[in-house]
Amino acid sequence: MTQVLKSKPLVEELYIKLEIRIKKLLEVNIVPKLAAILVGDDPASNIYVNSKAKVFKKLGCESETFKLSAESNENEILELIKKLNNDPEIHGILVQLPLPIGINSRRVLHSVSKYKDVDGFHPYNLGCLLEGYPSLIPCTPNGVIELLKFYKIPVNGRHAVIVGRSNIVGKPLFALLAQKFEIGNATVTLCHTGTKDLAYYTRQADILIAAVGVPKVINKAMIKNGVDIIDVGINRISNNSPKGYELVGDVDYDSVLGFAKSITPVPGGVGPMTITMLAYNTVCVAEKEYHKMELSI
Repeated sequence: MTQVLKSKPLVEELYIKLEIRIKKLLEVNIVPKLAAILVGDDPASNIYVNSKAKVFKKLGCESETFKLSAESNENEILELIKKLNNDPEIHGILVQLPLPIGINSRRVLHSVSKYKDVDGFHPYNLGCLLEGYPSLIPCTPNGVIELLKFYKIPVNGRHAVIVGRSNIVGKPLFALLAQKFEIGNATVTLCHTGTKDLAYYTRQADILIAAVGVPKVINKAMIKNGVDIIDVGINRISNNSPKGYELVGDVDYDSVLGFAKSITPVPGGVGPMTITMLAYNTVCVAEKEYHKMELSI
């Protein structure tokens, strides 16, 4: 029987822990605050930013969305980020991706202060992670680690195969799982579009992490019996339901049930962890600001 690794019980547990920390900050008039920058009118991005705002409000934190038109130029975005970098009431800055065509995403992301980079995309934070002394960890990879920890899925000494090499998920997860951390010390294989015979590698996985954004690309024939699967993918497939679509992962969920040892569902798996870890990072930044205040007194 396959264990379904739902994130809801873990999210609820993390919320309780975060609320205790936030209450202590509120007692000294520090309100953790996120600034989200949304450029253009991408429907999925709008939904995602609104979801983040709801979570922050639920936790007693603040969030403010700065909406810019799709015609905004790069300098306008950089000027806004500069202003937010210098605003002491802002603890975290998030630039919602994707940015419109013509905007240099790399330049924009690198302009966010490394101290307020709650997405963990700044080269300084990625470098700290690779060095083995992480500061702000990218949210989705950190959420995956928390899920593995919560469900007591062994990692040490096992073979983890990651399908997808993005800077957002694949590469940071490689660094996390390969390090000699509490949830780590695995042998890690990173697969991508240049990998020949993908199934050869996925069938070797003790832990398989799918993060490619291709619906149901991995099926039962590509895994071994007893594998633990973390499905990061969230894909829309059109159907005849009232919504007109369904959400599916990168793994053919139905085909692996009863064969895999465990799997995260889509939706209800990794997705909610990303927003939770975003709040976690923002609270961490606010706490650092509080400790600076203590030292200055």
